[in-house]
Amino acid sequence: MRHNSLKALQCPIARSLERVGEWWSILILRDANLGATRFEQFQKSLRIAPSILTRRLNRLVEAGMLERHRYSERPARDEYRLTERGRDFRPVLWSLLAWGNRHFAPEGPSVVLVDAATGALADPVLVDRASGRVMTAPAFRSAAGPAADEQTLQRHGMVARTAGDTPLATAVSRTTRPTGGLHV
Repeated sequence: MRHNSLKALQCPIARSLERVGEWWSILILRDANLGATRFEQFQKSLRIAPSILTRRLNRLVEAGMLERHRYSERPARDEYRLTERGRDFRPVLWSLLAWGNRHFAPEGPSVVLVDAATGALADPVLVDRASGRVMTAPAFRSAAGPAADEQTLQRHGMVARTAGDTPLATAVSRTTRPTGGLHV
């Protein structure tokens, strides 16, 4: 069963899911961020059918998350390297890891995040680049941005009214973009 494309939706979450919303794709990106580059490495780690792996690798290349690099002419063999876009997905993986450890690891964590220099356990949080503040609700929320279409304005207007605030779309100039960033 083929799902409808999410690319046309004016939502960064939907557009991101269009690229990586299938679990095999996320696990391929996990392994790529751990250093896997070759088809055989992904297949061994994931125990995935070659046809499925081929399709997922092709989609990640098309999405600009991975790029192919030929490492053998005879036989023709490519490896898959993370692009900047693929490397930028690492904080998402770390957030999923921490969330999964917190909510779905009754036996305890099997994978943890550590400080590479000290080995001390790390606990990721989302931080606003501009203020350095940890981003938690209700102090932070999503809001319609400068390029928002009517549906996005309405969706975020509902959130604003529910929170008792005025819609940010009316409070922020539609010609400027927010400067906050993702730090995990």
